[in-house]
Amino acid sequence: MIKTCIRAALAAALLALPLTPTSPASAADANPAALPMTLTQAVAALPTAAESREGYQRSQFKHWTDDDRDACNTRAEVLIAESRIAPTVGAGCKVTGGQWYSYYDGETLTQPRGLDIDHMVPLAEAWDSGASAWSAKRRQAYANDLGDERSLVAVTARSNRSKADQDPAQWQPPLADARCTYTADWVATKLRWNLAVDKTERHALRKLAAGCGQEMVEYEPAG
Repeated sequence: MIKTCIRAALAAALLALPLTPTSPASAADANPAALPMTLTQAVAALPTAAESREGYQRSQFKHWTDDDRDACNTRAEVLIAESRIAPTVGAGCKVTGGQWYSYYDGETLTQPRGLDIDHMVPLAEAWDSGASAWSAKRRQAYANDLGDERSLVAVTARSNRSKADQDPAQWQPPLADARCTYTADWVATKLRWNLAVDKTERHALRKLAAGCGQEMVEYEPAG
């Protein structure tokens, strides 16, 4: 997928707490997470904890907001960023055309109505993995994370709804060639937001990573 710098420009507005700036010379020392890891190493870096869905409601993650007040909500921002050609955008930032590659199933679409914007780590899974203890502001930042292109992805509605709120132990993209990328994106998102994995999920991720050669993972922690 081709993604633009639109998301990076909006990151500060969407994160609950800003990252502490560092000089280029000291960035690697101050933020070792910025250094690349193999997927196997990244899986090992994930915290382990039991999951609980108790108290979860989707409404606890306010999403598709317009945090920078440019008339484009988060869904529109992702569609604009991920279109492989200049998208058609009308009044009120309504996206009506473009070209999108759904990497979960290898399909190319030209109409946004066939696309869902998938939370790489679904909202319910995030809740289970640590977001239940977050403030409403941080949950909103998570649900609208434009600071990392892996957090939100435009995919076919069919593939997104097949995935639902399942983790990689339960669901993988139907396109086999996408599975290592998907696993790396999942792990990077959990690391970015300091979300835990349960034992079954960790076992599945280890097994997937073992079959992904030297797939690399880099991430920037959310504020």
